Amino acid sequence: MNKTTILLVEDDPNLSMVLKDYLEMLGYAILLCNNGADGLEAFHNDQVDLCILDVMLPKKDGFTLAADIRETNREVPVIFLTAKSLKEDRIKGFQTGCDDYITKPFSTEELSLRIEAILRRCQLDPESPSTNSAKTFNIGEYMFDSGNMTLSLAGDERLLTRKETALLKILCQNKNKLVAREYVLREVWGNNDYFLGRSMDVFIAKLRKYLSGDPGISIINVHGTGFKLDTGESK
Repeated sequence: MNKTTILLVEDDPNLSMVLKDYLEMLGYAILLCNNGADGLEAFHNDQVDLCILDVMLPKKDGFTLAADIRETNREVPVIFLTAKSLKEDRIKGFQTGCDDYITKPFSTEELSLRIEAILRRCQLDPESPSTNSAKTFNIGEYMFDSGNMTLSLAGDERLLTRKETALLKILCQNKNKLVAREYVLREVWGNNDYFLGRSMDVFIAKLRKYLSGDPGISIINVHGTGFKLDTGESK
């Protein structure tokens, strides 16, 4: 079995070597870079399964690096490492589509557990082999194929991200029913957290935009409670 390859971009030489040695001890293959430009080059040159990016990097900061990575691969999980604890920075990180955000100092055990949780979700998302649930859904005039992560309208096909697919699939499975925020956060993000909740709100807004071609469809936000995909159809 091939090792899971992690791209680690960290400019602190001591921390980067500690993390590299620890993650290799756990059985991961590590691509280590000390600046954002080299990190992007390494990502393009190798098959990467997960990225761990420091936010404050020379040549290209972590947010910019993540955005550049997302231009070519919208699915690879991203974890940000940062010494900053400001709400704005954490929210910005989740808005770029990151999967987790760890504030320094942190324990290596905490990092390993978060990596394992993310990889488990990636293996199960957007479809779980342990279920027989539908993979295609009609949403008004749209056709949503969760297996291929596409949303189509009149021959125009949009490729969705892993999180967009998982989120839309939950809404489709509960069409015209209220879905609790906490349930969505745990199923898609793996945790019920304020900053993850802000990230989810960004993804809901994206799905609304994607579905705007059919005025009969709406995603209703019940404040503080959850969301409902309203198709105007009978339940």
